[in-house]
Amino acid sequence: QVQLVDSGGGLVQAGGSLRLSCAASGRTFSSYVLGWFRQVPGTEREFVAAIGWRGEWTYYADSVKGRFTISRDNGKNTMWLQMNSLKPEDTAIYYCAADPRVTTVSMRRYPNMYNDWGQGTQVTVSS
Repeated sequence: QVQLVDSGGGLVQAGGSLRLSCAASGRTFSSYVLGWFRQVPGTEREFVAAIGWRGEWTYYADSVKGRFTISRDNGKNTMWLQMNSLKPEDTAIYYCAADPRVTTVSMRRYPNMYNDWGQGTQVTVSS
């Protein structure tokens, strides 16, 4: 199990940028596939991006491809989500997630494929 703390959310105008961070405790950070999800209250949690154990692969939702970049530094036990060209529809609570299991990359879009979650950070994009 790994403890995750996500941060970096805030209020930004459309077209602006934010960088979210996810800091993890524990010495086995590199054993986890990591992901970002977002959720608007009253709706289902939506996949945003995922990254492999050593960053050897990345996977994005179509809605953020070309605008968001996921990255990680195992030496710092940290993952980031760089969000550019933000749109009002990106407004949500963003959660980082971690899971040690081996599975196909496409399965990483499902919330039930992750065991550990951060507490969430609010991102609000004004028009």
